[in-house]
Amino acid sequence: MTVEIQDNLQAPAGGLSVDDLNQMIEASNLLTSRLQESHQRLQVEVVRLRRQLASADAQLQRSRRLAALGEMATGIAHEIRNPLGAIQLYNDMIVQDLAAGAPTQTTTHYARTIATAVRGLDAIVRDVLSFARELSPQLQQRSALQLFNDVIDAQRIALEHDGVEVVIDAGASLPAAAVDAGMIRQALINLVQNAAQAMSDNPSDAPRRLTLAAMQDDEQLVLRVSDTGPGIAAEDFDRIFNPFYTTRNTGTGLGLAIVHRIIDAHGGSICAANHSGAMFEIRLPIDTSREPETDKARHEHQ
Repeated sequence: MTVEIQDNLQAPAGGLSVDDLNQMIEASNLLTSRLQESHQRLQVEVVRLRRQLASADAQLQRSRRLAALGEMATGIAHEIRNPLGAIQLYNDMIVQDLAAGAPTQTTTHYARTIATAVRGLDAIVRDVLSFARELSPQLQQRSALQLFNDVIDAQRIALEHDGVEVVIDAGASLPAAAVDAGMIRQALINLVQNAAQAMSDNPSDAPRRLTLAAMQDDEQLVLRVSDTGPGIAAEDFDRIFNPFYTTRNTGTGLGLAIVHRIIDAHGGSICAANHSGAMFEIRLPIDTSREPETDKARHEHQ
């Protein structure tokens, strides 16, 4: 707003004339106008930068997705090429044996080797389909104790065979979480199997203990799967959830990637750490409409 002082006003005390005041006010008005113009230019620049940042972020996300797809394609090709090569080799040997006469015991061994390779390929295809399929969780109320008991019931024979002691600590008065019980069961089974495999390398006198623990943290249900294995190497932390990344000679390397997808589909999160072995922590939104868990909170399975 422009302000003017009439010429017929008397000069104020202190020696400033009306012209002096008008000049000061004109300078102030000019400065205000320039500040407004600068503010408008800054607003336009902020909008432009936000659009540019959004575009750059979209490009970055696309680049990451393409990189992940490239890594997946490489992993699939590697996992399938090896058993296909073995199948081709043993098939040629069977053809040679049949051309030379009646099948021998060696021929039977070749056929069994081919069958094993085919089963391995089938497992790869199942894991890839499981990883790639669209996840639409059908949410139901489940307590941590229910989820843990379902997993241990499914894995009890294998864990007993491997000499793994299982401790379930579901805490006291835990609320339920809204989850797809089948998906979370699959995620926990993958983590339990990984833990058992990690502890299989323990010395004979070292404990093989699997701990499934649960607790509440604000509006989240926290599930922890811990083992007493060698833990996770520092260089592996950033890659363990990547598709086809594995540190073992067997398996497709999709187990943890599938777990990550399942937890993400539930609006939760998962992270890994070392704590007397490897520890995986899952955080799931709590279904606050259910009363706190009243079942027995702690069980031990030998």
